[in-house]
Amino acid sequence: MQQDNCVAGDLFDPLVSLQYTENIRLNAGRNPMSEAIQVKLPDGSTKEVPKGTSPLEVAKSISPRLAEAALVAKTNGDLIDLTRPLEKDADLRILTEKDPEALEVYRHSSAHLLAAAVLELFPETKLGHGPATESGFFYDFYRPTPFTPEDLQKIEAKMQELVQQDIPYAREFLPRDQGLQQFKQEGDFMKCHFIEQFTRPDERISIYRTGKFLDFCRGPHIPSTGKIKAFKLLNIAGAYWLGDEKNPQLQRIYGTSFFSKKDLDQYLHQVEEAKKRDHRVLGQQLDLFSIQELAGPGLIFWHPKGGIIRKEMEDWMREQYLKRGYSLVYTPHVARRQLFHTSGHEGYYASNMFDAMELDDAEYRLKPMNCPGHILIYKDSLKSYRDLPVRLGELGTVYRYERSGVMHGLLRVRGFTQDDAHTFCTPQQIEDEIVACTEFALDVLKDFGFDQYQVELSTWDPKDRKSFLGSEDQWDIGNRSLENALKKLNIEYRIIPGEAAFYGPKIDIKLVDAIGRLWQLTTVQFDFNLPERFGLEYVAEDGSRKRPLMVHRALYGSVERFFGVLIEHYAGAFPVWLSPVQVVLIPIAERHAEYANKVGSQLREAGIRVQVDARNEKMNAKIREHALQKVPFMLVVGDKEVEAGKVNVRTRGKEKTEDMSAQEFEDRVRKLIESRAASL
Repeated sequence: MQQDNCVAGDLFDPLVSLQYTENIRLNAGRNPMSEAIQVKLPDGSTKEVPKGTSPLEVAKSISPRLAEAALVAKTNGDLIDLTRPLEKDADLRILTEKDPEALEVYRHSSAHLLAAAVLELFPETKLGHGPATESGFFYDFYRPTPFTPEDLQKIEAKMQELVQQDIPYAREFLPRDQGLQQFKQEGDFMKCHFIEQFTRPDERISIYRTGKFLDFCRGPHIPSTGKIKAFKLLNIAGAYWLGDEKNPQLQRIYGTSFFSKKDLDQYLHQVEEAKKRDHRVLGQQLDLFSIQELAGPGLIFWHPKGGIIRKEMEDWMREQYLKRGYSLVYTPHVARRQLFHTSGHEGYYASNMFDAMELDDAEYRLKPMNCPGHILIYKDSLKSYRDLPVRLGELGTVYRYERSGVMHGLLRVRGFTQDDAHTFCTPQQIEDEIVACTEFALDVLKDFGFDQYQVELSTWDPKDRKSFLGSEDQWDIGNRSLENALKKLNIEYRIIPGEAAFYGPKIDIKLVDAIGRLWQLTTVQFDFNLPERFGLEYVAEDGSRKRPLMVHRALYGSVERFFGVLIEHYAGAFPVWLSPVQVVLIPIAERHAEYANKVGSQLREAGIRVQVDARNEKMNAKIREHALQKVPFMLVVGDKEVEAGKVNVRTRGKEKTEDMSAQEFEDRVRKLIESRAASL
């Protein structure tokens, strides 16, 4: 929707300015403090200001420099525009570039800047939505003509023009019917859907105006386009309206923005590095896995080399299960549909499950989760408090219906294997179990070469009872147990209220890879729902029947996703213990093949994965080929090596070669494997 009556440079939202002016008029002649409110600042001090004062005015009263740097305000936990009038006593923080929360608002405003530029250049375009993301922003557009890379350059240039114009993000309110009528006149069917879906008939709707661009949005936004210092449009992708392939296909333009050009350049360098590490490209180059068109999207075929790495991952996990007191279990890939009615998946998760199969006795479903199967194993016999905790672990394959537009290599698939475990325990045991799960998770990161991570504790919102199952006592136990476990381990974490699963609070551990990207893989979650649904019990010490506490725990997240992250973290150059081929022996001439095979046999007997390349090819060509395959060690043998009983060792990433005995080399490699060293 295009509007032409925006005045560039006007700092205040028109409606807000009028409201504030009206407050002053009504208070004329009165004691100015008769309508005063108390504003508490972060340093603990309090300011008394007239009702209707804006956060920006408070900032100006503190410091002109603060007012100039201000981007958004936070009152009583909520982010608001700097120009919104304060109507009651409030805790107030003025957020600047130093505050991470301000970056999300800054990027959402960047998405509006993108939409405004698109409408300037392509006025026939219809608008979807434009949220901030962890790394930037996007906006969805409906336009019959595809955008081209050249269009992106034009859009970016227009965005820069709008930045120079320093146009305010001005908030207005319209009666719902009036807003709907305006968007319908412009043919903006997606905006009409959002208004109908998320507002009430008697409600005024929130509109943000940026130059000629008008958007249905609840905000907040930064004051003006001139505050956006550094941005870049990245790419165009397809996205179906409402995620349904039956709906029109939209064009999604991705971009990113930062508070400084330095931060933007650093991110763009990271993006280029990420392209080099793309697991889909490396997976093909290194012959690790494939997705076969004939079989269908989102289904992974593990090739022999990828299969070796998967075996190492699964062996490591199963060994740890047994070492840490877990029982290994295996559950079927399909089950009667009734099982998922009992578990609640038919009600809460049906859209993510494959269609039911009608067999002789009932309808069956491919399982989307392993937990119902583990619960049936627990419930198969009555447990005593002496039997608890019961820890059931499985590397179980599950199937979920992901829409075609969201699948992405190994990272988002339809069939995948989870390192699932479920612990059933008493309230007295729960804290120790959470500590053990968290320690287990950190050992996963350490052994696979990740030394940085971030931890989040997601809790419920007691005010939003409809969105969460369980009693207040259960949530208190869950929150307290998770938080105490993190404190015992001296782990830094941040609490995210309202982001818990509907069935319980959770700990998420996000690893940081070699180029600084965050990956969400590991989770430890309470579940108040399933024990109730299945009527789980144990016999307490006094002979009464009690409900056990239940914890979900997945550390890889899924074998496929973790493998994809490993590929990108190491750029395909895996540590020795994970490398599918650890050593290649290259005889210089045919007469050296016998000695190469002898050394190869010795290394194989020591448990080292060896390949002897005795092909009738030039030695340098073979060295280049195996270097591209990122083999950790190449052993070249010729007359000198045969005579001395040695090997010439070429180590991945090092120019200098070394001569040593086969035994000395074997000891070196075995030490690297046993220590699971990340570097050679």
